[in-house]
Amino acid sequence: MKYILVLLLLLSSTFANDNDFLPPSEAFKVNLYEKKDSININIDIDDTIYLYHDKIKVYIDKKKVTKEVFDRKPVEYHEFIVHFGDFEIEVPKELIKKTIGENSEYTIKVKYQGCSKKGLCYAPMKNTYTGSFGGTSSKADVAVEEEVDETTTIANVLTNGNIFLILITFFGFGLLLSLTPCIFPMIPILSSIIVQHTNKNDGKMSASQGFMLSLVYVLAMSVAYTIAGILAGLFGANIQAMLQNPYVLVTFAGVFVALAFSLFGYYSLELPQSFTNKVNKFTGDNDNHGMAGVALMGFLSALIVGPCVAPPLAGALVYIGQTGDAVLGGLALFVMSLGLGAPLLLVGAGAGKYMPKPGGWMETVSKVFGVIMIALAIYMLDRLLDQWIIWVLYALLSLGSAVYLLKNSNTFGKIVAVVLIVLAGYFAYLSTNTVKEYVHFEYVKTSAELDSAIKNSSKPVMLDFWASWCVSCKELEHITYADPRVQEFLAGYTLLKVDVTENTDADKALMKRFNVFGPPALIFWDKDGKEEESKKIVGYKNPKDFLDIVTK
Repeated sequence: MKYILVLLLLLSSTFANDNDFLPPSEAFKVNLYEKKDSININIDIDDTIYLYHDKIKVYIDKKKVTKEVFDRKPVEYHEFIVHFGDFEIEVPKELIKKTIGENSEYTIKVKYQGCSKKGLCYAPMKNTYTGSFGGTSSKADVAVEEEVDETTTIANVLTNGNIFLILITFFGFGLLLSLTPCIFPMIPILSSIIVQHTNKNDGKMSASQGFMLSLVYVLAMSVAYTIAGILAGLFGANIQAMLQNPYVLVTFAGVFVALAFSLFGYYSLELPQSFTNKVNKFTGDNDNHGMAGVALMGFLSALIVGPCVAPPLAGALVYIGQTGDAVLGGLALFVMSLGLGAPLLLVGAGAGKYMPKPGGWMETVSKVFGVIMIALAIYMLDRLLDQWIIWVLYALLSLGSAVYLLKNSNTFGKIVAVVLIVLAGYFAYLSTNTVKEYVHFEYVKTSAELDSAIKNSSKPVMLDFWASWCVSCKELEHITYADPRVQEFLAGYTLLKVDVTENTDADKALMKRFNVFGPPALIFWDKDGKEEESKKIVGYKNPKDFLDIVTK
């Protein structure tokens, strides 16, 4: 999947249309040169360009000396602290000698990142100068692009790419995301909706009708992702995080339980007749009965059931936040969501075509999806309850289903019942075993606590953004961190974690500081306290991909 993502990025950037923006060589003219008592860094930027204050960093070899040599007063521009115009930074040779010794070769490095007032944000860049005391000096003053993380790379695709190729690329991102666990909980939800509509139509459901139901569901899901993304990008308002509170989760779990009992045949669950009559009158088509309910379920599913932060989504949010271009960013999120929902369209069309005919099979299918709905309710509560309680609930569900099959099914059903009894025993066993902590984290709550922990650490640092409602966070904990190779690597790190479950002001401030729009996200610093931006990880990574990123 990683290589396909890279291919999509290359395709989009190959046809980049940046005629309205200056190339980096013209936007940033940076020259490092030697004087008698200093190495000077001359920065000449175009009038349309500004530099982020916190991205200007000066190093003598690997030691950061920015505060010692750079005290130019920045200005505020669109809520960012930036620098306009030309300026020069002087690195005294006495400071170089004090830092690395008098007889050593030295390297002066300056890093920076800037944006155009027109909306384009350039990748982080660097220039270096290499010299030695009493020897010859040489310089490499051509700016080169710094390695950046996937999120920044994807944000750059948005800023540099042709709009049509951008949309095609983001649709491809959505297809890739559909292969991750983000979409899995929505498949049984949509399937149960189709089963309910089939029951209401005397067991009749054509492929076109199934496709139409799934299309309404996917379009509503895409609208939800788009609205949430635009708000998060423009205002830092993480709607998905806000909806992961106990009241919302318990309510939605209750909805799944109500759907389950409807599928069991105890009652018919549908929107009020007065509401559906108005919808039908507006559309002029009685076949649209219930479509509003399908759309509502699709909208809520995107926000509550499957909150998923991955590099394409985060990249679009970074772009919207930096440029304010909600139109292009929103379009990218919308087509990405369509790609994410593409498998659901196949589910809808296939369910309509292959749905069993009326009779005993239809009742069995309904009851199976009723059990799945209860399993989804437990899945929702997994974000609130202790893990052992969740395992007990799954055990009871498996055992109850087995008892029903033993009383009301044929030989095949009884075989399934035996399997469910074994599964119930396994869940019961898991409930008696506490969850193992594979790697140990210290918790921080504020930027001040984080900075203090980094400063006092003698080892490199990794910060893990985590939330109790984040399924991908638990995958990191129980899959990636469980790998012995990952544990060996992390043994050399100070491990910090920030719990953003409550989405407090302090949580928002920390996430905004690192352009994080939701968990999981991992931020790295080397042992000198320098942030290693190229190692930033957004979303779940399996052990191999994790190690590929952090060791490159």
